Amino acid sequence: MPCGHIGCCDTSPSQHANRHANDTGHTVTHSFERGDEWFWDDVTELAFDGPPLASPEHHLLDQAVPGPAGRVPRDWQKRLH
Repeated sequence: MPCGHIGCCDTSPSQHANRHANDTGHTVTHSFERGDEWFWDDVTELAFDGPPLASPEHHLLDQAVPGPAGRVPRDWQKRLH
């Protein structure tokens, strides 16, 4: 991954992943959730298998999801698109 940016998915209120792709040209996304192995190409809108990535491969195991703990609004699910 070219920059290591970590952004929320496109169902999040601010759509960080898509905005980052549009702003930088970094069009390939990889999940940062434990156990997820998928890659996504914003140009082709297709998922694909990619290479193993360097550590860390996922967020900290004790990190709240959605996180960080205490900083996510209680009604976060209602704010999704």
